[in-house]
Parts: sequence; structure tokens; C-alpha cells
Amino acid sequence: MAGEPAAAGSARAFSTPTVEDALAVLPAPREESPLDFEREWRRIVALVERCPTIDLICHITPDGDALGSALAAGLGLRALGHRVRVSFGDDPQIIAESLSFLPGQELIVPAAEVPDRPELVLCFDVASEGRLGLLREKAFAARHLVVLDHHASNPGFGSHRIIDPSAPATAVLVDELLRRLGVRLDQEIATCLYTGVATDTGSFKYAGTTPATHELAGRLLATGIRQDLISRQLWDTTSFGYLKVLAAALERAVYEPQAAGGLGLVWTWVPYQDLALFSVPVEEIEGLIDVLRKPAEAEVALVLKQDPDGTLRGSCRAKGAVDVAAVCGELGGGGHAFAAGFSQRGDALSVVARFRAALGRAVH
Repeated sequence: MAGEPAAAGSARAFSTPTVEDALAVLPAPREESPLDFEREWRRIVALVERCPTIDLICHITPDGDALGSALAAGLGLRALGHRVRVSFGDDPQIIAESLSFLPGQELIVPAAEVPDRPELVLCFDVASEGRLGLLREKAFAARHLVVLDHHASNPGFGSHRIIDPSAPATAVLVDELLRRLGVRLDQEIATCLYTGVATDTGSFKYAGTTPATHELAGRLLATGIRQDLISRQLWDTTSFGYLKVLAAALERAVYEPQAAGGLGLVWTWVPYQDLALFSVPVEEIEGLIDVLRKPAEAEVALVLKQDPDGTLRGSCRAKGAVDVAAVCGELGGGGHAFAAGFSQRGDALSVVARFRAALGRAVH
């Protein structure tokens, strides 16, 4: 049953001392730096080992790295005997069809089922508090909030955190957590981790991909997972309705050669009416930005996706000359230097005007 401890013999015995007892011998945390990571890892592992029930949350509208990280952690912790709940702060919770194959989804519960004051929350791939959605208050009411993330724009929330912008995906940090906890890597966990890494490296083609990334992928493939089937599901499978929405979005595309200090901007938007007409969930069009970013003439690409309430969610990419995380930060969002996002109210033209102005102020 979802969230139940593993069978006797495989479960870890939980002792009665408190988490505070376990941490008493460890130094108090300081502002993190690479030199502090080992100390913080030890504190996080001590917390996890002493807590029988753990809530695992990721950001709203989860992508492959967010959901893959949370589910991998959930499967690993369940194997050790922990009771786990996986959740994210949307209502309703919608998981993209491209991620429907991920193992461990029986662990997912609605945001309302997360306790108001959890004992321990592990938070994955959440770049800012706003990305917690309906779970923000519950996460901050937790006795311990652990944040594992790789976004450089993360302001550093949480009582304990590993924020490593050099990691190409949060799944890399989850792999490290599970290794330190002594979790055996099986095909289900490997599928979730591989999905996270492959998603956030653009199938290993982005600049953040390192030799260590490929070494991790090799370890995951050694479990026997089918990377060809995973990749087909992630990038090469859509509904016919998606093609119609894509065609309309490309027809609306605008190229502005003078934007971004003359480096060029290409942008488009997807009204909610298009999604409703062709029965396409907004999660299915996340990959549209990867089509729009292809023109050689434009350094920056922007896609605005309209929610039913009129909110426009922006996804933007840069090719290496503009820090779009800083641009999106001005608009209340954030992300990576060359891949970021934000949410804004207003019509498409006014939101693009705000984005264009912030883009003009960005460091090139």
C-alpha cells in the first residue's frame, strides 16, 4: 500500500531519541558554500534516519526532474522502512502524460493530505517559495524543511539545504542522498533518476552536462532500464491536438531583432482557448519552448501559456549571452542562467513589454 513501511526484515528500526539528540553532536549550519556541503549532508542524513514519516514535495506543475526526484526519493525511503507521502501544491494535481510511466506514483497524495505541521519535509527542485503553491504554508510550518535544489536563483530557504548550481539536475542530489542512506539502486529508482537527469540536461546536450553526468547515467543504465523507451515517452510522443496547438503558436510567433540589445528575441503565446479547443493540458506544451528557441537569429526565446484564470506563465531560454534567470527574477520568477520562467497577470502584449524591458537591463 502507498506510503506503508517495507516488510519486516527490510525496514530500518527507528530508535526513540529525537532528531535533536541525533544532531546535538553536529556543528550548527552556516551560510552554505562548497566547503559546507559535507557538513550539511551529514545533518540531512541524520534527520532522515531518525524520522519514520517523511513528506516529499516538489514544485507545482512538476517536470521530469521535479517529479522524478521526489518519486526516486520516495521509493528509496520506503525501501528503508519510512512512511512517505509525495505531493505538490496544485489542485487539481495533473501529471503530464509524458511522465505517466514513472514508477512510484502510488505514493502521491493530494496537497490537502499533507499534515498542517509535518515533522520533516524534503523539498525537491523548488527554486523559490512561490513554486510550492498550495503547500507553501505547510512546508514552512514543518519542524524541519530540507531543500535539495540546483537553481542558482534559489534564495536559500529552508532550515537545511543543499543548493548546488553546478549539479545539472536535482536528481543528481537525490542520487547522492540515497547513496549516503545506503539505498540499493534498482530499476524503478533508476528510471526516476534517469528521467530527472535526462530532462534537465536536454537529453545530455546542455552545457551543464559533465563527465560525472554521463557516469551517473551509466550507473543508471547498468540496472537494465530502457533509455530508448524513456526518451521516446519524454520527447517523441504527443497527442494530435498538440500538433494543432503548436501550429497555431508558431503562426503567432514574433521575431524582434532589436530586442536584448540587438541579440534578438522570438516569442509567442498560447491562449487557454487553444488548449481547451484541442483538449490539450498545459503540461503537454512544455516542450514548445524547445521548438521556438531554434532560430539562429534570436538569442532569447519566450513562450507565454495562459491558465484558465488568465495568468500567463512564461518559459524562456537563452543561448549563452543573456542571464534570463535575472530577467525572470525581475518579474517574480527565476531559474537557471539560460532557462528560466515567471508568472504574470495581463494580456500577452503587456507581459511581453515587461519582459522586453527587463531583457534590455540584463547583463549581456
